[in-house]
Amino acid sequence: MLTPEGLLLRPWRPDDAQAVLDAFAPAEMARQSGTPVTTIVEALDWIAEREREREAGRGYAWAVVRDGEALGSVAVTAVNRVHDTGWVSYWTAESARGAGIAAAGVRATARWAFDDLGLHRLELGHRVNNPASCAVARRAGFAAEGIERGKLRYGNIRYDVERHARLVTDPVNAG
Repeated sequence: MLTPEGLLLRPWRPDDAQAVLDAFAPAEMARQSGTPVTTIVEALDWIAEREREREAGRGYAWAVVRDGEALGSVAVTAVNRVHDTGWVSYWTAESARGAGIAAAGVRATARWAFDDLGLHRLELGHRVNNPASCAVARRAGFAAEGIERGKLRYGNIRYDVERHARLVTDPVNAG
């Protein structure tokens, strides 16, 4: 998939392992991975899990690429065919933050999920103390719906999460 901004969204590949390893090196990112990504082998395992999710039809992760370099990830997971819903997540490498890469990737992935997967509703959430992630959600057309108290726990600290959603029928999807 190409975005209007000239970014390529493609499935993750084994040759992206160093980019994945680098992205998960900061403590802020490391705690958000379900499993450690501290070695090339663990980065390859992370990529392999994304492929298994795709093959099983439960999740679709895309590397967001510019000039051949994977700068971030956007995914639709927890795909529910009964309700035609999915959960959107995204991240960018530290060097790519603030450049609109995540928002462009989320917009393109949402369009794909509505058009190709036939989903009706996409949801995402971010810690309330993460204004950058909130800005990505809003720029990608996701409306805030409310706060989920104490939803996430990192170490001994609980965080409230703001939930956002985008429906296929939202005006942002017209045209």
